[in-house]
Amino acid sequence: MTAHKRIRPFNTKDTYPEQKLDNDLCQAVVARGTMVFLRGQVSQDLETRESLHPGNAILQARKSMENIKTLIEEAGGSLDHICRIVVYLTDIRHRQDVYREMGAWLKGVFPCSTGLVVTALARPEWIVEIEATAVIPD
Repeated sequence: MTAHKRIRPFNTKDTYPEQKLDNDLCQAVVARGTMVFLRGQVSQDLETRESLHPGNAILQARKSMENIKTLIEEAGGSLDHICRIVVYLTDIRHRQDVYREMGAWLKGVFPCSTGLVVTALARPEWIVEIEATAVIPD
């Protein structure tokens, strides 16, 4: 059972069968508790601020999700407290790879999700950025 009420949950394999994705998402989340707003996470070491995995969308998404998990846990929560994610990509061709990686981290969570393709991120080596909002139940 998830921490928050998820409205109209769905899986992307049903919604976007041509994209071969398997992400658990929903249309809305009703949450009560302490809100945690995370800065958009990129493939950067949280301690050294070193950029990692230039040009590799899968590994950048993995590091972004690892950072999200670390930060939510430092706030006292867990990945299942995520209510909303926003994914920024510099190239639409990375969508499937990034969403597959992200979906593996969020299996069974069903957050609301928005994806955007942007011209660039803050550094030229970054091609993926993932932002998350979580609510830790009281």
